[in-house]
Amino acid sequence: MREIESKIITDTIAEMCIEANHYLTPDMEKALDDAVSNEISPLGKQVLCQLKENLSIAGSDTIPICQDTGMAVVFAEIGQDVHITGGTLTDAINEGVHKGYTEGFLRKSVVGDPLERVNTGDNTPAVIHYDIVPGDGLKLTLAPKGFGSENMSRIFMLKPAEGIEGVKNAVLTAVNDAGPNACPPMVVGVGIGGTFEKAAILSKKALLRPAGEHSDISYVRELEEELLERINKTGIGPGGLGGRVTAMAVNVLTYPTHIAGLPVAINICCHVNRHSVRNL
Repeated sequence: MREIESKIITDTIAEMCIEANHYLTPDMEKALDDAVSNEISPLGKQVLCQLKENLSIAGSDTIPICQDTGMAVVFAEIGQDVHITGGTLTDAINEGVHKGYTEGFLRKSVVGDPLERVNTGDNTPAVIHYDIVPGDGLKLTLAPKGFGSENMSRIFMLKPAEGIEGVKNAVLTAVNDAGPNACPPMVVGVGIGGTFEKAAILSKKALLRPAGEHSDISYVRELEEELLERINKTGIGPGGLGGRVTAMAVNVLTYPTHIAGLPVAINICCHVNRHSVRNL
């Protein structure tokens, strides 16, 4: 049994909060460079160049990429042979979010109750998804999710007879409804299968796959490629001001489901698609 001190987890999460909010990951940097090259609209290209300039300033001056530093979403893959010492894993993660957002001077956007709306003051609690896996490692993925794009999320409980065409229509409906509100060019995460809540988690987890990488399942890869092409024909464009590049990637994850159902969830992320990964 391998032991990991909770303080190590706390310090790691704090670093990840600051990193994800200040620096673009290499896959998204390349996706944005490609978007500039592929955009034919002069206004769209101007918007993309302004976004790149903003990202450069954020990295060099250590200021947040966006004023909405998001709600912290954490995916924790815990080896079954790991024991956390000095406190619980949940408390360690939340303490890390507290430390990262306060010491990193990041905007605190979380309210303690969805209706009373009193700010918690430190961006806690995080939304944490746990997965028990073989081995003695701990993999942490942190994805701060801003709510401009989060509010554009959709879930469709389709009938099985609607099939793959129904899935395509659901994704395109969600993207068209989002329009400029999701700060395009966007990354579109799609979860298909499972249950109501499983599809939603899949769609968020799909956003974590590096832009430009496709599913190993052939029909899913074809679906991703077709959806990206069709989304980019909508004309929404960078900043919603028109152009060829509305999305930089469409990532799809699937899961077994019930014979009577076909859940489809769409989780859209803005052009930065922030995330940070650590293996402890």
